[in-house]
Amino acid sequence: MTQTPEAQASRTHDAGQLRRVVGASLVGTTIEWYDFFIYASAASLVFGKQFFPSLDGTAALLASFATLGVSFVARPIGGIVAGHLGDRLGRKAVLVATLLLMGLSTIGVGLLPGYDSIGVAAPILLVALRLLQGLSAGGEWGGAALMSVEHAPAGRRGYFGSFPQIGVPIGLLLANLVFFTVSAVTTDDQFARWGWRIPFLLSVVLIAVGFFVRARVSESPVFSELRARRARRSAPLAELLRTNRRELVIAIGLFIANNMVGYILIAFINSYGTRTLKLSSTTMLFVGMVGAVAWGVFTMLAGAWSDRWGRRRTYLVGTIAMAAWTFPFFLLFDTRSLPLMLLSVIALAFGLGLTYGPQAAAYSELFPVGIRYSGVSFAYAFGAILGGGFAPLVSTWLVGETGTSLSVSAYMLLACLVTLAAVLALREKPAAEREAFVTGAA
Repeated sequence: MTQTPEAQASRTHDAGQLRRVVGASLVGTTIEWYDFFIYASAASLVFGKQFFPSLDGTAALLASFATLGVSFVARPIGGIVAGHLGDRLGRKAVLVATLLLMGLSTIGVGLLPGYDSIGVAAPILLVALRLLQGLSAGGEWGGAALMSVEHAPAGRRGYFGSFPQIGVPIGLLLANLVFFTVSAVTTDDQFARWGWRIPFLLSVVLIAVGFFVRARVSESPVFSELRARRARRSAPLAELLRTNRRELVIAIGLFIANNMVGYILIAFINSYGTRTLKLSSTTMLFVGMVGAVAWGVFTMLAGAWSDRWGRRRTYLVGTIAMAAWTFPFFLLFDTRSLPLMLLSVIALAFGLGLTYGPQAAAYSELFPVGIRYSGVSFAYAFGAILGGGFAPLVSTWLVGETGTSLSVSAYMLLACLVTLAAVLALREKPAAEREAFVTGAA
């Protein structure tokens, strides 16, 4: 059957708009999480000496990781505010605002004087800036995920929904690469005095790029239809808590293990490798970069697999894989052999990818369109608090108290069992019903 020129033009426009949306989601989340992860790297490598010099080594590291965790307290607030505005005003405007907030607070950390210059005001301001990062992160992911999923064609929502997901490992890779480069070209003293600030200040370039890309995309067609029908909710969060409590609990549970294990990879192994295993920071950053690449590859594959196998089955394989690898991970890592350490993070990334790639699509399919931004943001934020928020802090304490990394393995396994329960409780809709639900036609 021959298509009319108008139909062909429409399809070309739709394909072009989808590419712009996916690109904007990917670029935006990469920048957002680059900013977030350079903080995690700095917390494990330099913040203890910069902002808590009066404490001994372990106490300073714990205080540094505590500042990493406080942002997770702000995440639900950011998720609630962004979710309300995203369901009331639209996805696009909120995404631009969260990107700017994250970028400006990151630059602020790079310009912040240390304890030696302004005393106790330094750690107080550090915590304040970290809270702003948390507010931004709480609202960022939900909007990026919904823009990709709600623009995507039927049957490919898992694949296109994985693009904002791979912004996380790409952001981690970029953060580790920048820290790796700076630490390689500076002496230890130079890195401690000013070199660590460079990754934070480079964020200004990334913000400009991200703002330009995001400003060019159109609003989600699902939300535009909702607005045209004047069907927006006046209090989406209240409706969410009244009508979708079961889905909310499941969505939170789906993210707990992934976020905890992710932050073990993102933040804890840097400090564990340098302080406990006595490896160089460049070695640990390299290991982290390999882990990030593997995580990104498996995340992309998992998004596509979830379109073919279903979200629940993909989650199930990934969760079981993560649980099975919790003890082998540290047994290999503790050998201090670089090939075995790389094997440990690549295998861990398999489970991480399979429980992260389907997330955007799975979350979108849990909540009706009028309260979807609130639902996905709320679940993501609280899953992060219960999962990764204080995982580096708890892991450092566990190793200090028990003297063995296997205590951290047990901690990871517990999180995997919680997520496994959520996966088993997940009810997956048939394809046609799922499509109608996502578009709001149901």
